[in-house]
Amino acid sequence: MSTLSCHVLDTTLGVPARGISVSLYLTNDLMHGTRPIATAVTDEDGRAAFDQEIELGGDYSLRFNSEDYCQQSFGTVFFPFIDVHFRASDERHYHVPVLMSAHSYTTYRGS
Repeated sequence: MSTLSCHVLDTTLGVPARGISVSLYLTNDLMHGTRPIATAVTDEDGRAAFDQEIELGGDYSLRFNSEDYCQQSFGTVFFPFIDVHFRASDERHYHVPVLMSAHSYTTYRGS
């Protein structure tokens, strides 16, 4: 079992993206694939942590609901949400940062 956290940074304004709702889905489980198994909201530092443990071999999705943030910060919405899919392949902590701007985003496995 592993733990999971995420971080959203607004690279346009150079600040953490606070107040973004993030949902966690177990995508290889038909029973849970359509509803989140956990939710969180990014804090003042743009960070969110999940109480839900991540199981080795599981396929997961994080959905960052970015529409409200984009509208308020950029005055436009190109990405109403950002989905990040990953597989839990080892038992280290999973940290998923998202760097976003009005018209782009990138992600990686953090530490």
